[in-house]
Amino acid sequence: MERQPDFAALRTAMVASQLRTSAVSDARVVAAMATVPRERFVPADAAQFAYRDDLVTLGGGRSLNLPIATGRLLTEARLLPSDRVLLIGAASGYTAAVLAELVASVVAVESDAALVAMAKAALGANDRITLVEAPLEQGHAEGAPYDVMIIDGAVERVPETLVAQVGPGGRIVGGLVDRGVTRLAAGRRSEGGFAMIDFADVDCCRLPGFATPARFTF
Repeated sequence: MERQPDFAALRTAMVASQLRTSAVSDARVVAAMATVPRERFVPADAAQFAYRDDLVTLGGGRSLNLPIATGRLLTEARLLPSDRVLLIGAASGYTAAVLAELVASVVAVESDAALVAMAKAALGANDRITLVEAPLEQGHAEGAPYDVMIIDGAVERVPETLVAQVGPGGRIVGGLVDRGVTRLAAGRRSEGGFAMIDFADVDCCRLPGFATPARFTF
């Protein structure tokens, strides 16, 4: 019988070598990521790779985001225990599970039916998490307004449909694709508009459904 890796030790090593050395400075985020078992949120044959500083393939062209990317996004979101969070790109449920340790409620949106099933199995019953199967770019307006929106992956654009679901003053963090390079960015919604500012050049998974519309040319 093949011996299982020491996942607790791998989780500790992830915190020490990937998070604490990479500006993941929110102690609550570090503690949550040190608690939630990433190996439960990947296919069984990929469990041994769950704590690597790399994307983990989930199937259907999707991946579990790098620990550093998720950690930096959650840190930059300035999460409060009272926050209501909209998570775009729930994937297998890992980030939703981490958020459930940090905030009041999470609406986690995922478009891939197989990943929704994986997330349901991995998350089990958690009254802080509502898992919604819907197009990622659509979000979940029924639960708006949210205090925070986290896009756990890189997109070419953040559509107004999503921005409108965040209350005034609400925080938005996510990955942006800029000329083929992924960067992490953050912003706040105000009555006057919305913009995101890059804060780190970090590789992260790319999410479907957010391609910039092609311009018509003669």
